[in-house]
Amino acid sequence: MEFNLTTTAGVLLALIVAGTAVLSAAGVMATSTVLMMVTPAMLVFGIICVAVGVKHGEYRARAS
Repeated sequence: MEFNLTTTAGVLLALIVAGTAVLSAAGVMATSTVLMMVTPAMLVFGIICVAVGVKHGEYRARAS
């Protein structure tokens, strides 16, 4: 599987949607809390992780 921007964004969004759905369905916290606080935090953390992963991949490609 080749990861390009579209595939990476799709996988990230699918994980965020799945996590939001599970947290909302579990009833651990109010749905408004999940949608206004947890989901944006998951999205920001996911974007940071993708950026770090891309930079690490670039480093590994140069080092080899």
